Amino acid sequence: MEHVATISGEPVAAPGYFAVINPATGEDAGKAPNLGAAELDKAVAAAGRAFETWSQKSDAELQAACAAVTKKIEEHSEELAKLITLEQGKPLNGLGSRWEMGGAVAWAGYTTSLSLPVKVLQDNEQGRVELHRKPVGVVGSITPWNFPVMIAIWHIMPALRTGNTVVIKPSPYTPLSTLRLVEIMNEVLPAGVVNVVTGDDRAFNLGAAMSAHAGIRKIVFTGSCATGQKIMQSAAATMKRLTLEMGGNDAGIVLPDADPQAIAEGLFWGAFINNGQTCAAMKRLYVHDSIHDAVCEALVAYARNIPVGNGLDEASILGPIQNRMQFDKVARLVADGARRGKVLLGGAPGEGLFFPPTIISGLTNGDALVDEEQFGPALPVIRYSDVNEAIAMANASDNGLGGSVWSSDIAAAKAVASRMQCGSVWINKHGAIQPNAPFGGVKLSGLGVEFADEGLEQYTDIQVVFA
Repeated sequence: MEHVATISGEPVAAPGYFAVINPATGEDAGKAPNLGAAELDKAVAAAGRAFETWSQKSDAELQAACAAVTKKIEEHSEELAKLITLEQGKPLNGLGSRWEMGGAVAWAGYTTSLSLPVKVLQDNEQGRVELHRKPVGVVGSITPWNFPVMIAIWHIMPALRTGNTVVIKPSPYTPLSTLRLVEIMNEVLPAGVVNVVTGDDRAFNLGAAMSAHAGIRKIVFTGSCATGQKIMQSAAATMKRLTLEMGGNDAGIVLPDADPQAIAEGLFWGAFINNGQTCAAMKRLYVHDSIHDAVCEALVAYARNIPVGNGLDEASILGPIQNRMQFDKVARLVADGARRGKVLLGGAPGEGLFFPPTIISGLTNGDALVDEEQFGPALPVIRYSDVNEAIAMANASDNGLGGSVWSSDIAAAKAVASRMQCGSVWINKHGAIQPNAPFGGVKLSGLGVEFADEGLEQYTDIQVVFA
C-alpha cells in the first residue's frame, strides 16, 4: 500500500516511493513517498503562509483547535497502533503500541490544557512592563523510529498550542504512522498548519536540508547525539531555535538496603521497555556487592518469563529490534560483553531481527557494553562496594539524560540522586516521564527541555512591551 504525504492540507504526488519493512517478518509494511528539495520547499512555504493567520488566533482558539486534534487522535488510536506495530515491531499489548497511543493522547490532552499568559513585570507610576510569549514561526520536527507517534505528538502539540506551524519529517524506518497521523490532524486543522515530508535519506537528506532551511525558525529533534550535533552546526547560520533530545546511557544504582525481589520488575521494565530502544531506558546497572547476586537472580527470574514475538500476536510482550543496523550494534556489544563477563540470560541472536532479553554480569566501566549506548535488549550489571565509587562510575559518561536510585530508604536514595549528573532521576523506578514534568538532558544528551510550561516556552520568543 502506498501512503501519501500531506502538504497544505492536500495529498502530494510523489516522484517515487520506498519500502518500509516490518522488522518482525522482513516483509513490506507499506510504501512511503520519497520526497526531495522541491517538496520540502513546498511544505515550508505552506507552513509559512498558514503561520500568518494561525499565529494571530487567540489563546482560546488555539486551545480549542488542539482539543479537536486530541479528539481525532483518540478516535484513531487503534488504527495508528496497528501501523506502529507493523513498521516499528513493538507488540500491540503490554508497553507496546496501544500503550504508546495512550501516551500520545494523554500528552496531547495535557499540552492542550497549558497556557502561557502575559506576565506583568512592572505596573506602577513609572509605567507598565509586560512579558509576552510569541510563536517563533515554522517549526521543523525530526523524529526517531522508536516511538514514532508519541514523539511526533511531543513535537507537534506544543508548537500548535503556541501558535506555530509545523513541517515534520519522520524516520525512514517508521514513516507510515506519522503520515497517517498528519492526515488525521488535517481533518480538523487549517491547510498548511501541519505538513509532513518523508524520504529514504539516500539521494537527498531531508533532515539536513530542514536544519539549514531559511524558512524554518526552530528545529525540534529527538535522536542520536551525532545527528543532533550536525543539526546544531547547520542551524547556526540561520540562528534557529533548538530543542534537542539526544541519546542517553542512563545508569541505575542499587543501594545495599534494596529488596531484590521487590525491585526486580521495576528494574526489568526500566531497562527493557520498548525492547531497550528508549532514550531514557536504563542502559547500565550498578549493584552493591552485598546484594549483587540476589538482584541478578531476581532480575533473570522475572525476565525469563517475558514472551518475545511478532507484535501482531496479542500474546507478545516484546518484539524485534527495529532495524538491521541497530541489531548489528546490539549483537556486537553483547558478543564483546559475553567475552568479558558472564551471560546470565540470553546472549545469542534469534531469527531475523529478534534478540532475546540479555543480562550480563562481571562487566565494568571501560567495557563496550557499559560505555556505549546499546539501545537494545541488553543490560550490563556492574558490581560495586562503595556508593561513592558507584556515583563516580555512573557519572563517568558524556551522556546525562536520566538515572535512577533503588533503595528502601527514600532519604538515602535522594541524597545519591542529587549527586547524579543527569536531567531526570527516579527513585525505585526508571524512565517514568510525565507531561507535567520538564524532561531534557545535560552534557551531550540534549539542549532545552520538553513538556510542562518549561517545554511550551521553548516554542516561543520573548517580547517585552513597555507602556
